Amino acid sequence: MTYKRKLSFGKIEYEDLQEIVDINEIINYTVFDDWFNFDYKLSQEEENFLTMLLNENILFMDSYLEEELKAQFIIPLINKINFFCKGIRGWYERPLKGIINNVLLHGNPDYMIARGFEKPRTPYFFIQEYKRELGDRHPKNQLLAEMMVAMQLNGEKIMRAAFIIGRIWNFVILKHLDDNKYHYFRSQGFNSLKLNELKEIYINLQAIKGMLTRINPRFAAEQKCH
Repeated sequence: MTYKRKLSFGKIEYEDLQEIVDINEIINYTVFDDWFNFDYKLSQEEENFLTMLLNENILFMDSYLEEELKAQFIIPLINKINFFCKGIRGWYERPLKGIINNVLLHGNPDYMIARGFEKPRTPYFFIQEYKRELGDRHPKNQLLAEMMVAMQLNGEKIMRAAFIIGRIWNFVILKHLDDNKYHYFRSQGFNSLKLNELKEIYINLQAIKGMLTRINPRFAAEQKCH
């Protein structure tokens, strides 16, 4: 398939997205109600884990480089959720590409949950971390481009994701309204250095796992592999 332009996720600007599609941010926090009200009760072991994770990182979070933040805080948190379950698992910096309105969008997302064995396919969720070396370029732009590609690959009309800037997590919902129109919604920020908000982040990620059990019967049947 031919394309007229090529853009990498890591260099994309919001203006680039607006040239490719009709995309607008909508301020409406109620769209997150179903996601953020997931019925999940933390165990005492999980409470202890989150408290320990916070205590170990609270002094260093603001000075961490990207790889340090990822290794010391983000990956342990994701591993605790444990999306790794036979047909579906987490993938770090694996290639993703797609053509949207004759523009090739490509790159390596920081993290995605996807079905696959040796290579990811059918992405369900993304986490994008802020890269200091990109200066003022906002991580949501890269995230939205990745989500649009995944939606096209999956033939879906809605995608969920998150981006991280230091201690702050924001969750995102992207909706594909028609061939060329998208709306996205950004949650209020969750401060991962506040224990109650860290618990909310953890439960919101557990909710993604819960959603996968609803849309993917095989994943639901494999929950015993945790």
